[in-house]
Amino acid sequence: MSAHIIDGKAAAARVLQQVKHDVNTLKAEGIEPALAVILVGNDAASEVYVRNKILRAEEAGIRSLEHRLPADSSQARLLALIAELNADNTVHGILLQLPLPAHLEETRVLQAIDPGKDVDGFHSENVGGLSQGRNVLTPCTPSGCLHLLEETCGDLSGKHAVVIGRSNIVGKPMAALLLQAHCSVTVVHSRSHDARALCQLADIVVAAVGRPRLIDASWLKRGAVVIDVGI
Repeated sequence: MSAHIIDGKAAAARVLQQVKHDVNTLKAEGIEPALAVILVGNDAASEVYVRNKILRAEEAGIRSLEHRLPADSSQARLLALIAELNADNTVHGILLQLPLPAHLEETRVLQAIDPGKDVDGFHSENVGGLSQGRNVLTPCTPSGCLHLLEETCGDLSGKHAVVIGRSNIVGKPMAALLLQAHCSVTVVHSRSHDARALCQLADIVVAAVGRPRLIDASWLKRGAVVIDVGI
């Protein structure tokens, strides 16, 4: 049986068009959506990620506000900026580019962001709300994976999904989103026994460990849908 490649770029283009429509609707109501992006330091990879996020936001018609702080900025300075953005009613989303320089307390800084503006879904209120099935802001990568799965499979109810990886950014929220979609979910990680056998039972496999060629055809049953989150 030949494989069918899921076209993520085509799906992303459709999402972008929908976001543009939603943004235009808000603008017609007098609301101009604005995203504040915070970058501390000049990490090369972070520079690329921030540039791409800003370009895509602007393509959707969202106003982008870029805030750059030196790598040696104090925690107090970063927290003061976040407090300012939290209080600014013209800012609707705050995105803190990670990782932060080692001297900054990442957890404390993320907790300082208003949960209603936490577009990455990393605040504990959003993390906890997701696990409880509440309508909260969720991390973009697992949300995108779920969108691809729903476009490809339709109703996911009753399907057996295996998530490989248990990171806070992808693996755990991915499992929570699949549970909300009424899947039976198994999470496989470095301590799991016979991950291959578990994957062979799955209708859906989401690999979120950043390890190339971890899965081959022998891990999958016929007709299984596979999403590779690794870059």
